[in-house]
Amino acid sequence: MLTRILNLIFGSKNDREIKALRPVVEQINSLEPSLTPLSDHALTDKTQEFRKRLEKGEPLDDLLPEAFAVCREASRRKLNMRHFDVQLLGGMILHRGRIAEMKTGEGKTLVATLPLYLNALTGHGAHLVTVNDYLAKRDAQWMGALYHFLGLSVGVIQHDASFLYDPTYDAADKRLQYLRPCTRSEAYRADITYGTNNEFGFDYLRDNLIVNDIRQCVQRELNFAIVDEVDSILIDEARTPLIISGPTEDSTDLYYRINAIIPQLKPEQDYTIEEKTKTASLTEEGNARVEKLLGVENLYDLSNMTLVHHVIKALQAHSLYKRDVDYVVKDGEVIIVDEFTGRLMPGRRWSDGLHQAVEAKEGVKIANENQTLASVTFQNYFRMYKKLAGMTGTADTEASEFAKIYNLDVNVIPTNRPNIRKDYADVVYRTEREKFNAIVEEIKDCHQHGQPVLVGTISIEKSERLSGMLSRQGVKHHVLNAKYHEKEAEIIAQAGRKSAVTIATNMAGRGTDILLGGNPDFLFKRLLYQEEGIPEERRLAVFEEIKADCEKNKQEVVAAGGLHILGTERHESRRIDNQLRGRAGRQGDPGSSRFYLSLEDDLMRIFASERVSNLMLKLGMEEGVPIEHGMVTRAIENAQKKVEAHNFEIRKQLLEYDDVMNKQREVVYQHRRAILTGENLTDEIMGMMDSVVTSFVQACCPEEQYQEEWDYAALAESMHGQFGVDLAHGHPGGIEGLKDLGRDALVEELQQAVRQAYRRKEEEIGPDIMRQLEKIVLLQVIDHHWKDHLLGMDQLRDGIGLRGYGQKDPLIEYKREGFDMFSGMMERIKSDTLERLFKIQAVRQEAAPSPPPQMPPRLSLNRGEEPAASKTVKHQYDKVGRNDPCPCGSGKKFKKCHGA
Repeated sequence: MLTRILNLIFGSKNDREIKALRPVVEQINSLEPSLTPLSDHALTDKTQEFRKRLEKGEPLDDLLPEAFAVCREASRRKLNMRHFDVQLLGGMILHRGRIAEMKTGEGKTLVATLPLYLNALTGHGAHLVTVNDYLAKRDAQWMGALYHFLGLSVGVIQHDASFLYDPTYDAADKRLQYLRPCTRSEAYRADITYGTNNEFGFDYLRDNLIVNDIRQCVQRELNFAIVDEVDSILIDEARTPLIISGPTEDSTDLYYRINAIIPQLKPEQDYTIEEKTKTASLTEEGNARVEKLLGVENLYDLSNMTLVHHVIKALQAHSLYKRDVDYVVKDGEVIIVDEFTGRLMPGRRWSDGLHQAVEAKEGVKIANENQTLASVTFQNYFRMYKKLAGMTGTADTEASEFAKIYNLDVNVIPTNRPNIRKDYADVVYRTEREKFNAIVEEIKDCHQHGQPVLVGTISIEKSERLSGMLSRQGVKHHVLNAKYHEKEAEIIAQAGRKSAVTIATNMAGRGTDILLGGNPDFLFKRLLYQEEGIPEERRLAVFEEIKADCEKNKQEVVAAGGLHILGTERHESRRIDNQLRGRAGRQGDPGSSRFYLSLEDDLMRIFASERVSNLMLKLGMEEGVPIEHGMVTRAIENAQKKVEAHNFEIRKQLLEYDDVMNKQREVVYQHRRAILTGENLTDEIMGMMDSVVTSFVQACCPEEQYQEEWDYAALAESMHGQFGVDLAHGHPGGIEGLKDLGRDALVEELQQAVRQAYRRKEEEIGPDIMRQLEKIVLLQVIDHHWKDHLLGMDQLRDGIGLRGYGQKDPLIEYKREGFDMFSGMMERIKSDTLERLFKIQAVRQEAAPSPPPQMPPRLSLNRGEEPAASKTVKHQYDKVGRNDPCPCGSGKKFKKCHGA
């Protein structure tokens, strides 16, 4: 209460921060009269002028008023759009590295041009991160004219292609207008680069996993990024890390075998499920039944632990993962449905055998289980940027998480025009059937008097159910399951036309404006696509006709009450509900919203059913009669807050554990990058030799023992096995000659012997070839051990929670054991690298150089070929297994390489 009173008197913190920026807005506005008379050429020259001032040391912040004014003037000329004052405020918030919350229809796409232009002046690049390929391409094409006019280059990163904005390029595919194909590295070297969060993240992983030549790295330094729909990317998708994986050799037969017994198990009797956490567990009766069905004596014997894991995953697949809700089956594949957007995610797979269990359940071909080769969370990837900003319509409810995880403050930007949307209280029914009947009646009523309706559902299954009911009632409508982003945008753009009914799963179509009366630009493009013969001189007149029709349609829609938002269920996050509501009432338009609920909805059933049920019984609720009550609404909001807190804990825990991996990842990736950029790695190799020799002496000649007790035979054996150095015959005085040396002198003597052996190896093979081999072998050994280390860390993570039963903090134990494993890996990298280098011998015939490795697709299951040395090398490496990768870098197994 006290906080509210103080806010009324002094204004909130957000109000004060926005007020402090108003004078800068006035300064930008004051520059407009001096820029308007300038020629296009003179306005373009401002970019070079700004860059020269930066080179002389002028701070970037000092350029902000002039750069924003120039960008606004260029936008007015090239896009026929002039930034509002509130958009200038949004641009300043983004430049400061904060999140700008701006309501739907406030022009976030245009707002981003201001900070992108300013930060691109430094020459270090600026990224605009979107939620899908369509929006990245659309925004780059749309805003590209502005950037090109100001002398900046624009790149676009897509899932399977890369482009540069070029207004002179005439693409055969009109959807790629002005986008010229280019290499991925060219797109990243552009001043401004548009792309999706997945592509930026996967390119980072590929640059540090697959690339074996620095020239093949596509990304440059991570300088400045604006994340569009920042809540969707940094909150909703942050629970799932990006993973590049490769197939293991495990058989898939076990999945079919386990799947066959699951229908014979009875819920509650043989197993229990926990819907809140999506977990399943066997009861004692279930254990006995599974043992009998599988023909094993003890399911929890160490030799059967794999069976337990598979049974649990199969139970989850059958009981908790529903078709057309959590996934769809398309073309014989199980494709995950994004729980927050309703979009399909081809190429993504659940880990830990769950995806294979779902494939077995649906009777489709089971792909091999994968082993992680590289992974990173969105939290840790985006925290690598020197400066990060974001924009969305709904961030304030998650402001504390943005501050804690990303150190990002949220500023709410005022709307250009007052919001007059009416948000009605929730309506709650006893059963889902009653609820859907009421929804259909309301849609029919709106449809009949010309009011457009946007219906939000939480799953594909519910969308199709509602669609069937509307079809039986003869109501014409569109269904959006977000399978095709471009079609999705086209449909959602016309959701504001008179009597339109649009059903969207989890608000698919974010990023596309819903204009009352229809979007004339989309209608014009569709007409051009359908009727290619429209002459150039007639096109302007056709567009004006479409625009006039949309304006007339708008007046009728406004009279009917504007766009009506109808939610069929409350989402577990209030923010997702607010996103749906925010589609109505853009730029001062009229609109309304209402949510329909039932006691059978997942959120109500799992989190709020008892309190709400008791309340409804007290009020004497009858079948078919809804309830609208503030207590019900508060109970629902409390349930949503519980789920939000639970999901935050999941994301926080994921980040805490990934922070351990992130420190290790940074060390390995920095080491790998240093190898790629280093011309001469001899000093590093020599350092490895000294380190390994020192460790041998420490093991065989410990300080706490008398010199007479030192194990010289073991030391000689280690030196010969690792370096091929024979102390018995190759050293003056043999092993006996070493016994007169003190510990430090012994270390120095052995280090010199190893260095001399390496120089002889270098003379035998040739210095140039040796330099190549050092790089190839180092990269190969690092990649091999890092992959094994990731598998070990995954297994450690799976079981670390059990330490809690021993009164130990699992996270601290994970950090401690993870550090020990990492230290051991680094020692093995040194040892294996030296062993391979010392046991390589050259033969004299020449070999044709291998072609450069090709960049594999995202989530590739196959590694790229590695470049071979310019001379063929033969291995006399007695410890390499026949199925291990050949150390020469050919990418083949050892048994198939050189006839081994």
